[in-house]
Amino acid sequence: MIVRMIHVHVPEEEREIAHQMWKEHCAPLMISSPGCLSEELLSCREEPGEMISISTWESDDESTAYRNSEPHHYIQMRTRELLKGAQAEVKTYEAVA
Repeated sequence: MIVRMIHVHVPEEEREIAHQMWKEHCAPLMISSPGCLSEELLSCREEPGEMISISTWESDDESTAYRNSEPHHYIQMRTRELLKGAQAEVKTYEAVA
């Protein structure tokens, strides 16, 4: 199992756009992708502009296939166009046995 976390800092004026993009486009795309077990977006209570997208995948291969897909590239491009002030960092984790 692979957990992929995208840490995002979004300026106040772009937060609603970020929530809408995730809810209407990003989450449905991920959750419908083969091997995606779950997807959710967390918003930090202490720093509202800090968000974390957490997706859980059956395997690294399925996560990679999603990241290399045309729909993902389109969503990524569109998100970058709409959220010019956002800063993102992607990290991938695996369970420790």
